[in-house]
Amino acid sequence: MRGDRKMIAWLDLAARGEAEVVTSPMTLVEAYDGRTTQKRWDWVHWVLSRLDVAGIGKDEARQARRLLADAKLHGHEYATDAILAVVARRQKGQVTVFTSDGDDLVSIPLIAPLLSPDGLPP
Repeated sequence: MRGDRKMIAWLDLAARGEAEVVTSPMTLVEAYDGRTTQKRWDWVHWVLSRLDVAGIGKDEARQARRLLADAKLHGHEYATDAILAVVARRQKGQVTVFTSDGDDLVSIPLIAPLLSPDGLPP
């Protein structure tokens, strides 16, 4: 939604089949902003066509809840990042996680040690 250049570059790689970009449905809901113009939403639909939106069910919710409980965190502020952490942990190989608040994601045990600085692949 913010037009972040790194994210746009990742999406471009995904569109060419050179990278897989996966997100959670909660991330898509969180991105909604009623003040967004139609032109921006058209861009968002283009973006969504390049994403793999991971299925989230009871098992993923339980895993996310355990991550939050281990970190002694709770509430909506951390919920989306906990789900994103579960989605990231399911992926094979190296994973780059994009989030609107990296501090929240780093607060979640078991995922923080797996995080590396984001950036484009070589």
